[in-house]
Amino acid sequence: MDYYKVLGINRAADDDDIKRAYRKMALKLHPERNPALEAKEDFFKVAEAYHVLSNANRKAIYDQYGSEGLKKGVHPKFNFDGYKGGYEFHGDADEVFNQFFGGKNPFSDFFSQHGGSEKAVFGSRFGGLHGMNKGVSESAIVQDPPIEFDLILTLQELYLGCVKKIKISRKVLDDDGFTTSLVDKILTVEVCPGWKAGTKVIFPKEGDQGPNRIPADMVFTVKEEKHPQFTRQGNDIVYSVDIPLVKALTGWNMDIQTLDGRLLKVPVNETVTPNQVKTVPNEGMPIYKQAGKRGSLIIQFKTQFPTHLTDHQRMLLKQAFSS
Repeated sequence: MDYYKVLGINRAADDDDIKRAYRKMALKLHPERNPALEAKEDFFKVAEAYHVLSNANRKAIYDQYGSEGLKKGVHPKFNFDGYKGGYEFHGDADEVFNQFFGGKNPFSDFFSQHGGSEKAVFGSRFGGLHGMNKGVSESAIVQDPPIEFDLILTLQELYLGCVKKIKISRKVLDDDGFTTSLVDKILTVEVCPGWKAGTKVIFPKEGDQGPNRIPADMVFTVKEEKHPQFTRQGNDIVYSVDIPLVKALTGWNMDIQTLDGRLLKVPVNETVTPNQVKTVPNEGMPIYKQAGKRGSLIIQFKTQFPTHLTDHQRMLLKQAFSS
């Protein structure tokens, strides 16, 4: 038997590599977690491989003379600390397992973090991992509740569309199926033109992973950042403008900088009454999933009346309106 191959490592592996390999394989193949007959046999082989390679003397003999030299013996002239050979694995894979973990449940950190009970899964004594299958089967596996975040977007981003990159950190299951590692991940949100506040973007099962749990969905809800010039009303864009009385009475050409950078010219030829509204079709927000269609630009006029008039101005106004 090639002990290095059994543990999935090469001959240059050091003590830490050997320990990591045994931990990974033992947790994966333990009969209480993997009841298949082949897994039980492999669990035994992994234990024997670790029992040899974790001992410097046995490892040195195995590295030089292989299994035959280890089990049948080495010539006395080589003097491996008095080793005469005849090695035979004691056959108790559970004992190797328990000695490796020092009698401590290697999964206890997970259960303490999540409020679970070790005894419900592993029994009162870790040595035999009693009750593991029973504990898992009795509790239905349910998905963790959604993890919600705000996705704050400007009105311009909602008008044009954009791509947002969001960095998250989450716990991911290691190869042993029980322990976890914290890893970073980038989630990409493709914002479509016309999205509204309240739109939800769901990334299924991107929450923390763990044994016997379904990761939570990550949900991002669009929030609209206040714009200094425009206000959104559904698919329409509202633009409020203060105008002096003279413009309200005589008309003018308005220049409006749009959200996509154009200079929109709007002629106002009619007399503008207080709080009057002018609608410019197809200059509002894009309508989501309706290609080429847009809402309207709604211009709200707020006429500013003068606070003081000279006698001459009063006379001119009277003459103008009396005619």
